[in-house]
Amino acid sequence: MLIRMLLLLTLLALAVPGAHAQQALETETIKTSQGDLNITLIGHGTLMFGFAGKTIHVDPWTKLTDYSKLPKADLILITHEHQDHLDLDAISKIRKDNTRIIINQKCSDKLPNATVMQNGDTTSVDGLGIEAVPAYNLVHKRESGQPFHPKGSGNGYVITFGDKRVYVAGDTENTPEMKALKNIDVAFLPMNLPYTMTPEMVADAAKAFKPKTLYPYHTGDTDLQKLSNLLKGSDEIVLVLKQKK
Repeated sequence: MLIRMLLLLTLLALAVPGAHAQQALETETIKTSQGDLNITLIGHGTLMFGFAGKTIHVDPWTKLTDYSKLPKADLILITHEHQDHLDLDAISKIRKDNTRIIINQKCSDKLPNATVMQNGDTTSVDGLGIEAVPAYNLVHKRESGQPFHPKGSGNGYVITFGDKRVYVAGDTENTPEMKALKNIDVAFLPMNLPYTMTPEMVADAAKAFKPKTLYPYHTGDTDLQKLSNLLKGSDEIVLVLKQKK
């Protein structure tokens, strides 16, 4: 099996009173038909992309890094309204006058001038194709019986960078909509209990839609080696393991 074992145990530094502990950020580069795509895994459910002179932030969260020191955003994608994904302070630090922000409906009361995408919507921003994929729980629920992420609310996003399709799943389980995706070059799938997927769910989804490269993200304390074991024999998938809580 072709697996890139890049197991990096990254623990966020303890906050110092009056200061923000800045973590070192690691960037990987993928070649596309329109130049390099730079991917920065900041941690939790948070990502940053650099492409064609543009900066795209996904679910920025001030708990993870000092956003005043990061590039300003041309585009911000917010998957859903939970506080570790919708952080107005982080957004304020990277927002410019012409920054485009894409959100789900439940974020609209806090970001009234942003663009709402419903599940299944498609759009284009600065030449980037964007598709909103349903993100929801099938199994894991609160004590009340309500799913942690109800169907019809949250978004994952497929972003097209040149000839590469990148899927950022948001908080979700292995839904039929995810498993029906086609031609995904890079996928970021969440794997932390009880809110999103088990390693078995991630493996099930990956075997169904076969991303060329798979990054488990938003992993918490999940044992990443378990996913590696479950994907043995799936030679068409490059698994990249980076433990960023």
